[in-house]
Amino acid sequence: MVAAEAKNKDFVTTRIFDAPPATLWKCFTEPERMKEWFGPKGSVVVSSTMDLRVGGSYHGAMRDGEGRVMWAKFVYREVTPPRRLVWEHSFSDEAGGLTRHPLSPTWPLRLLTTVTFEEAAGGKCKLTLTWSPLEATAEEQATFDAAHDGMKMGWGGSFERLDDYLAGHK
Repeated sequence: MVAAEAKNKDFVTTRIFDAPPATLWKCFTEPERMKEWFGPKGSVVVSSTMDLRVGGSYHGAMRDGEGRVMWAKFVYREVTPPRRLVWEHSFSDEAGGLTRHPLSPTWPLRLLTTVTFEEAAGGKCKLTLTWSPLEATAEEQATFDAAHDGMKMGWGGSFERLDDYLAGHK
């Protein structure tokens, strides 16, 4: 049986950061910087490797506030410094295999992540992040659509951590 692909609304979040696009680019593309801010508040990146090129990947793990370790894998589709970064985003295991979301079995297996970095007034950067489920079933799309508020909180927490990181590294 072939699952029908469902398509609904993407998740989009935008934020202005007090740093130029080139600095934000480094925060997304240098593992040592990324581990300082990436993930919701209360989480800690415990493993981080990156091969930043089209077809390359990021493989990392974070420990949440309750001690759970969750792995992620990105496969880069587009790398256009310092303007645009596109990757397939998945939960992973320690060996780099794709897995289901450990807390939500109907979460889409893969998301297309698009991050744009635009110059904003005063030497700032307007960052826009878009998540789009890839080849999602209707059930997976419905799970994704219902989780927009949680995604907004999760990315909001990550972006607050990024603001703090940037403030300490001027």
